[in-house]
Amino acid sequence: MKPLLIEIGTEELPAIPLLKELPNIEKKWLNILEKYNLKTGFEFFYTPRRLTLWHREFPTKQPDRIEEIWGAPKTIAEKNPKAVESFAKKCGISPNEVKYKTKGEQEFLYYKKEIKGKNAKELLPKMIGEWLKSLNFGKTMKWGKCDAEFIRPIRWILCMMENEAVIFDSFCITSSNFTMPHRIVKNPIFIDFVGDYFCKLDKNGVILYQDERRKKILNEISEIEQKNNIKVEIDKELLDEIVAITEYPTALLGKFDKEFLVLPPEVIITSMKEHQRYFPVYKNGKLTNAFIVVSNAFTNNFEKIITGNEKVLRARLSDALFFWENDIKNGLSIEGLKDIVFMDSLGSVFDKVKREESIINYLTKNYGGNIEKAKKAVNLAKADLLTEMVYEFTELQGIMGYYYALKEGIDKEIAIAIKEQYTDTASNKTSAFLNIARNLDSLLALFSIGKKPKGNKDPFALRRSANHIIKISLENNIPLDIKKTVYDLSKNYKNLNPDEVIEFIFERLYKFYNVNPSVIRAVLATGESNILEIDKKIKLINRVVESKDFKDLSQTFKRVANIVKDFDLNNIDVDESLFEKEEEKILWNEFLKVKEITDLEKKLDFLISLKPLIDKFFDNVMVNVEDEKIKNNRKSLIASIYKEFLDIADIKEVTL
Repeated sequence: MKPLLIEIGTEELPAIPLLKELPNIEKKWLNILEKYNLKTGFEFFYTPRRLTLWHREFPTKQPDRIEEIWGAPKTIAEKNPKAVESFAKKCGISPNEVKYKTKGEQEFLYYKKEIKGKNAKELLPKMIGEWLKSLNFGKTMKWGKCDAEFIRPIRWILCMMENEAVIFDSFCITSSNFTMPHRIVKNPIFIDFVGDYFCKLDKNGVILYQDERRKKILNEISEIEQKNNIKVEIDKELLDEIVAITEYPTALLGKFDKEFLVLPPEVIITSMKEHQRYFPVYKNGKLTNAFIVVSNAFTNNFEKIITGNEKVLRARLSDALFFWENDIKNGLSIEGLKDIVFMDSLGSVFDKVKREESIINYLTKNYGGNIEKAKKAVNLAKADLLTEMVYEFTELQGIMGYYYALKEGIDKEIAIAIKEQYTDTASNKTSAFLNIARNLDSLLALFSIGKKPKGNKDPFALRRSANHIIKISLENNIPLDIKKTVYDLSKNYKNLNPDEVIEFIFERLYKFYNVNPSVIRAVLATGESNILEIDKKIKLINRVVESKDFKDLSQTFKRVANIVKDFDLNNIDVDESLFEKEEEKILWNEFLKVKEITDLEKKLDFLISLKPLIDKFFDNVMVNVEDEKIKNNRKSLIASIYKEFLDIADIKEVTL
């Protein structure tokens, strides 16, 4: 066993593709180690210019192993010389050397050979090449005269086992014993022993350990916070990205002119995060005119870096302020939406607004709400798509509509609805209806032109749209009847199969609840489509299913369901004069009490409480007797119980 160091040196790796592939990088190397029978523990490090694998102990060769090869049974081999020849050829021996060995009660063709392990140095070039080719960063590129492809050009490969370089050619690079320091340092670092690699990099501006870079950034931000009595908003995704694009990070405090604070906070924060990778700064709970920039410079003088970043941010905020003032002057209008295509076959964004308005009318008519506010909201919801600010910062659509609506003196409830339309929350009824209308139209319209999701592909995020409809209906206590709503609205969409949309929305329930899937199936099997009732029934049935007594309950009530599976539940007729057994009378008289119960939970508890009486009925009463009247009467009794249960869930659908 010897220490092994592998470093792949590249041009700066883009952070997002690297972070997406990060969970797989170590797994893919581990798979290769297992494939070549060289599995050992290792660590993986990354910076924007290097991918490093570090084995404290690595086998210098594969272990020797014994391979046993089994062939045809002796009874067949003796009658078929070609089977023997074929087996011998497979084993690399002559037919005369073939032997037999007993396995179980038969003898089989058998050969055992010792395979010597290969030297690790011979295998490493192929292993490293396979690993690099297995990494999936999305787009790849070629460079120079090299035919190989990678996310960025590979500039050096360091591969050393203890104090010896493992030399090979891969990706048009000859491996060596040198690495590159921070870009500012420039000159290569030659490694005589693998242990030197870590301290030499550290002295030359490269913090190899990503966790140390993260810790350094957070510690320095904390010091800046304490020194200046401010609070920095740490966005985890932004922090991950900065860790990935720096080799020697230093957190610095920059400032911008207070005049820009008239802009909505989201505009300033978006300018910082999306364009410049800055962290926003707060004072006394409000956004202040400062920011944190993380430098990648290996220096002690950061004045020019701070000044340069302040200048860049000032230019961006100046543009934003210009957009803001222009947009306020122009006001909100939707006429220009007629010129923006929503999608082929579905018209313009203006057409989508009008379809959503039709849905809003339907929702307010059937589920309450202020029709005037809802119509105003839907007609202004997409207006900010025509503003200069949203043209520059597309992620601010809805948010800018909110601010511009307030500037025009529009009712705050309407402004909030505009803001929340792209989220999965709604803080008022108008917001809820606007959100549902937007998502419902997307589902109905796209399904009508065959753009439904297939497999894992969902390019128009229709699964998310269905999720939003369910979530917002539940959170705002809207008794949305999915079937009725989809059927009623489907007449406005040509070539739409409403059943497909209904099934698609109901499928999302399985992701929505952390319950046994058969519980949801049992509730949906009743035909219930009111989202609030579905929610209530799923929770009620799940409580029963999770109880320790459910297995016994299930057996009884599934027997009830099976007895009447072919019985017409719309033709139930119980005649008390036909009762012959005491168990029939007792069960029926007790069951009649259910008619007095209106609360769903109490009704379920009552039906469950009938279990002992039902069991006695089954133990002492024969249902399928020869007398048709008696048989049908007894089936009607059982069917009555089943039908009441069916108002909550089809119990036979529940499986453990």
